[in-house]
Formats: sequence, C-alpha cells, structure tokens
Amino acid sequence: MHASLPQASLDQLFRTARTHNELGGEVSDETLRQLYDLLKWGPTSANLSAARFVFVKSPEAKARLSPALDAGNHDKTMAAPVTVIVAYDLAFYEKLPYLFPHTDAKSWFDTKPEADLDVIGLRNGSLQGAYLLLAARALGLDTGPMSGFNNAMVDAEFFAGTRIKSNFLVNLGYGDTAKLFDRSPRLPFDEASQIL
Repeated sequence: MHASLPQASLDQLFRTARTHNELGGEVSDETLRQLYDLLKWGPTSANLSAARFVFVKSPEAKARLSPALDAGNHDKTMAAPVTVIVAYDLAFYEKLPYLFPHTDAKSWFDTKPEADLDVIGLRNGSLQGAYLLLAARALGLDTGPMSGFNNAMVDAEFFAGTRIKSNFLVNLGYGDTAKLFDRSPRLPFDEASQIL
C-alpha cells in the first residue's frame, strides 16, 4: 500500500482525465456494480456512508429526470448512457449499527438537529461522490459531473417519502477527447496551499 501508482494510472485518474459534455457508448449494469464496489471503500466520518446513488439508465428513468434538468444540461444528460444522481440520506445513522459495530455510533447522531444532519450528510455524501468520479475513471469511464438541475424536483420524483436529498449529477459513458475544450488552468501550490 505504500508504493506510488504508475504514472499512467495517475494520468488516468487526474492529469489527463477530463469532464466530458458528450458521452456515448454503453455502460453495463455489471460495470455500475463494479463502480459502486470500488467507491464504497473510500473513507467517511465514522464509516457512516451517507451517499445514495441512483443510476438513471433506462429511457423511462431518463424521462422522469428530464423535467428537472436546466436547459444547458438537458440534451447531454439525455444522450449519456447513464446519469448518476448522487444523493445523501439524512437518516444515515440508522445504518451505523452495521457500519460501525464496535460502539454505539448511532447515538452520536440520532438526536442531532436536522440542520446538523444535513451538513454531515452533505459533506460525507460529497466525498463519496468524488470517490465515484475516481472509481469511474479507474474503470475506464469518462465522467461529466454537474449541478444545474432542480434538486426539489429530483427529490420529489426519486426520493419521495424518504429523508434522501439529491446533491449533484454525474453523466457516465465514453467521451471523445477531440470534442473537448482546451484544459483550464489550476491554481499552483503556493496559491492554494501552505505547509506550516
């Protein structure tokens, strides 16, 4: 576990990986299961694993998602082989007797105010959404993460009667690098970081 990944792997995960607006191809259900089976190992607070994922793949499911999309995201999302609704469960603590069995971790959260649960769920669900992006890239998929949709509409359509809330969307498939814009810059270390 202490050896660095090969440079080609680091390229695939970070340096040459890009956000794609046009995604095609086919993504099998087995690949989606492999994707989840990788991302689930990423760390979260007390292993609470707040994220919930809806893989919107069928024409019927895409039709349910369609009205919630902003105009700029509509066509590319409808064309993508899969769109993942990355969401988080405010009742994440109900799973802690299974996920964190060596102590009563459920009691740390089950009396917290809803606003606190929302912050905790959003933070940890966002971490897991980032793990999804890296796991997808590791499996050779291209990704198109985005906001630009009506969260309330998505929640009413896909999560009615639950305490699950949508966070962001990720289109999955296979992109054409010839259709990408030039890569945007990133902040250098000294502008974004400090070593104290």
